[in-house]
Parts: sequence; structure tokens; C-alpha cells
Amino acid sequence: MAVNETLATYSDWCFRAAVLVYVFAMVGYAVEQAFTRTAKKSEAARELVGAGGPVPAGTDTPAYGRVEAAPRRDRAERAGRAAVALTVLGVALHLASLVLRGVATQRAPWGNMYEYSMATMLIAVITWLVLMRKFDVRRMGVFVLTPVVILMFLGGTVLYTDAGPVQPALRSYWLVVHVSAAIISSGLFLVPGVFSVLYLIKAAHDRNPAKFARLAPKLADADTLDRLAYRTTIFAFPIYTFGIICGAIWAEAAWGRFWGWDPKETVAFVAWVVYAGYLHSRATAGWRGTRAAIVNTTAFAMVVFNLFFINLVISGLHSYAS
Repeated sequence: MAVNETLATYSDWCFRAAVLVYVFAMVGYAVEQAFTRTAKKSEAARELVGAGGPVPAGTDTPAYGRVEAAPRRDRAERAGRAAVALTVLGVALHLASLVLRGVATQRAPWGNMYEYSMATMLIAVITWLVLMRKFDVRRMGVFVLTPVVILMFLGGTVLYTDAGPVQPALRSYWLVVHVSAAIISSGLFLVPGVFSVLYLIKAAHDRNPAKFARLAPKLADADTLDRLAYRTTIFAFPIYTFGIICGAIWAEAAWGRFWGWDPKETVAFVAWVVYAGYLHSRATAGWRGTRAAIVNTTAFAMVVFNLFFINLVISGLHSYAS
């Protein structure tokens, strides 16, 4: 099957451009995160005056009884809004890179580790945009985009593979079904993994204000982080379960058994058990807060471990994916 080298080159260019745009967006989120305290103070002052309270000293507010003009957006908010616009542009370039790769190779564009990591990070950023639209978590963008940029950089350098046909073992319709489910669930899991880590930072600060004194006060409140981590995980878990079931069916068709305790299968199953324990403990035992965040973070670390270390270091039946 011939590869369209021109489209493959365009795909590589779009990928590199997407990484660069994400870096600029990450800087914008970082600026908003760093300077958000002043913005919050001014907002609190406006709310106080609007309720008829006294004007805080040094606050530029209109006299009582006058209609207040729309407040000018401060530098931090402008940086945050610019970061969102850059994130959307990055997603467009990211998606174009994936589509061009698929058209160039005339197959599903996730036949190797480079393409798989590219598709997974795209799902993660789209998930972030959806959550950001529904909840006030824009200031957390720097923490979501940082692992995305790092993993995309590794994908474009260490894991990069020239466009070409897939290995014979992957020439199956199960490549579309099984691998796409793994991509979607892994991308979704990245966001609650980040939120759980941020929750642990916030909780450590609440117990001891000296810890993370510069970072923790600017994070979203602990309840929001805990709730969003749970909601996103509960959405991703059935997709992950479906992917594992499809993988077992494909293994029976390809290797004559549903399960063989291959390293990748084993770690994927252990991660599934940990995620199941996390959701079960939340639903039945009422686990909240630190214990739940630790379990969720552990499960996500296993997903990342399975994605990179198992494929690249340990030999197994899935080694062709590298």
C-alpha cells in the first residue's frame, strides 16, 4: 500500500505546530495562574460594593448609587482567554495532523506508539476544553497541558515513526475498535489524574498551610477537584472496560486464547482493578478526599506506565506496537 509522502509531511508539520501552540497556551495559563490573586481580590471588592458594603481602601470603585461600568479585564484574565483560544487552535492543528496521517497511510492513524500517543493526547486536550467550558477551572490549564506537551514531545522525538503500513498482526478491524477505545479512555484518564494530584496538593496545604503556600491557594477548591476527578473517571471507565473486552476477543482470534497474562494485558487489568476499586469505594464506602485521590493517581500512573514502559522496555506479544 503506497504512502502519500506529501500528506505525511503535512501531518508532521501540523503536529509540530500543535506542540508549539500548546506551549504558548501553557505559558498563558501559567500567567493567569501566577497573577490570579489580584484578580480575585478585585472581584471580591466589586461584589462587596454591589451588596452595599464599604469600599475597601485602595479599590477603584464608583460612588454608591452610581452604575458601575463593566470592569476592565485584568492582565491575568486576558492571558487566560488567550490561552483558551490557543488551545482551540492547537486542537485544530492536532486533529489535522491525525487526519492527514490516516489519509496518507490509508488506515486508522494509530498503528504505532507515535500515532497512539498523538491520538491519546488529542482526547486529553478535548476533554479539558469540555470541562473548562462547564466548570470554572481554567486556571488549572497549565497543569493539564504540561504533561500533554511533555508526552507529545516524547512522541515526536523518541517514539516518532515514519508513515507506513502497519504490522501484519494489526491488519484487522479490531485495530479500529479495540485501540480507539484504549485511546479515548487513556486520554480521558489523564485529566482526572491531574486533578487528583492537584487535590493532594490542596489537601496537604489545608492540613499544613506552610506546604505549597505559593501554589495551593490559587488552585480550585478541593471539593471541585475531587468531584471533577470522579465524574471524568466514571465516564472513562466503561470505555476502558470495553477496550479490554475487545482486546481479549481480538487476542482469541489472533493468538488462540482470550488471555495469556502478557505484560501489557496484566498491567491493563491491574489498572482496571484499581479504577474499579476507586469507583466502588466512592459509591459504597463513601470514600472522599485524600484516600480516593491517592487511588485514582495510582491507577493513572499505571496507565502511563503501561503506555510507555511496557511497550518500550519489556518484551511481550504487544511489543510490535513500539
